[in-house]
Amino acid sequence: MGVNVRPLHDRILVKRIVDGETVRGGIVIPDTAKEKPQEGIVIAIGNGRILENGTRVPLDVKVGDHILFEKWGPDEVKVEGEEFLIIPESKVLAILEGIRESVKASAK
Repeated sequence: MGVNVRPLHDRILVKRIVDGETVRGGIVIPDTAKEKPQEGIVIAIGNGRILENGTRVPLDVKVGDHILFEKWGPDEVKVEGEEFLIIPESKVLAILEGIRESVKASAK
């Protein structure tokens, strides 16, 4: 992925993990009615939050982490035709450990 975006401070750039279309009872649910997944892969991270005394606090997440994030936390952005999310680290709920490589590859 050749996206040159560097989030600022405590923000992270995330590629949402989207599974296939959801079909219930043979009815295809349109994109506008679907609930968007709250998980993704971290693509880029900022340098960390700056405290009032000027010290920088590094982020707990790192590039490549599979994360769960708050439903109302992300800002959706389009960069070079691809959709991404920019999320403050405080909106990350968890890092999923031991994720399969195939899932990580699907986010690329």
